Amino acid sequence: MRLSRYFLPVLKETPAEAQIVSHRLMLRAGMIRQSSAGIYSWLPLGYKVLQKLEQIVHEEQQRAGHIPLLMPTLQSADLWRESGRYDDYGEEMLRITDRHGRDMLYGPTNEELITDIFRSYVNSYKDLPLTLYHIQWKFRDERRPRFGVMRGREFLMKDGYNFDLTKEAALHAYNRHLVTYLRTFERMGLQAIPMRADSGPIGGDDTHEFLVLAETGESEVFYDSAVTDLSFGDRAIDYDDVVQCQSIMEEFTTKYARTDETHDEALFNEIPEDRRRSARGIEVGQIFYFGTKYSEAMGATVVNDQQEQVPVHMGSHGIGVSRLIGAIIEASHDDNGIIWPEGVTPFHCGIVNLRQGDEAADAACEALYEQLTNAGLDPLYDDRNERAGGKFATMDLIGLPWRITVGPRGLKNGVVELTSRKTGESVEMAPEAAVARIIEIYT
Repeated sequence: MRLSRYFLPVLKETPAEAQIVSHRLMLRAGMIRQSSAGIYSWLPLGYKVLQKLEQIVHEEQQRAGHIPLLMPTLQSADLWRESGRYDDYGEEMLRITDRHGRDMLYGPTNEELITDIFRSYVNSYKDLPLTLYHIQWKFRDERRPRFGVMRGREFLMKDGYNFDLTKEAALHAYNRHLVTYLRTFERMGLQAIPMRADSGPIGGDDTHEFLVLAETGESEVFYDSAVTDLSFGDRAIDYDDVVQCQSIMEEFTTKYARTDETHDEALFNEIPEDRRRSARGIEVGQIFYFGTKYSEAMGATVVNDQQEQVPVHMGSHGIGVSRLIGAIIEASHDDNGIIWPEGVTPFHCGIVNLRQGDEAADAACEALYEQLTNAGLDPLYDDRNERAGGKFATMDLIGLPWRITVGPRGLKNGVVELTSRKTGESVEMAPEAAVARIIEIYT
């Protein structure tokens, strides 16, 4: 993509309504535009990052054997009455009546709808275990939407649902999801700590939230600092291996880490004093095991190997995909703008032409652009007839991890400048070497 042809409406001034860093930078970088309170249009740069996050989530879910589908945004109120949850969400649920007088709602979650799908087609234990998921827009009518995409009313969420014959099998699905989430968040450049949490209106006794530590987090959290030393890394995982998934679950959840709703001061004080921490956290995901709460209420049963009709055991697992963008920016920025982790950057690198119209500089930039594109990478070429300072400011604001700067003076010596957005360090090298380095990084 060439910047002269791209739609990137960057702002020089910080909008007055933006209270936190991620909201300010997303507006300034031309990623989003508010449509109404808590509802945003995703402009090209923001949408590009959103798609990157979606792809990572899809890859990790399917790696674990989970099956994608797509459910609608509008649901029948009758299903929610059947489960007994229709009034639990209170005013957060947007209720709608269609032209035929039928009660509908804009789904805040999908336990009822997925249970209805399951009970319509599955009736034997031989079809279990089964995990279905989708990535779909949700709506919760927040009383005071704020902080941009961090607490909006409309948001993109991955929600998955497991169906198992026994509690033991369902708890394996719970552990399996915890492992997939650890992989997912680390691929996005985040350390998301699983913390014992409250289940709220979803229900169930077993639930963990994944929180990213940040000063602007809405949740107060308490934890053993040793949890921040844990890293999942590039482990080879057999998601059908109950023992392996259980051991990873224990590794990442044995040390104390809880949200304020489940905080236990006595247990917390058993941690060595120098490791006790309290902070703020941004919730980016949550997993639940709630047993037969929905299957019993809605008749989602299977015939077991004893020819008995039994309710299936269920759990649900969510990732706030759009919210993640705000969390990543809160965790990775500086005074000049966003610093995208390489796994989620909208463009792999920026190319800055310091002398647009100079024959040698134009030709060198075109060659770099072509070579990177042919390598399967996605560069952003700033080919505008703007001053160098303005081009650098734009690149710093939108936060691409790497920048190749091309100018007549360097080309006379056969070099371009490769700059890391994260460290600010620059190295002069031949154009071919810069291309090879970028390819190596993303390979």
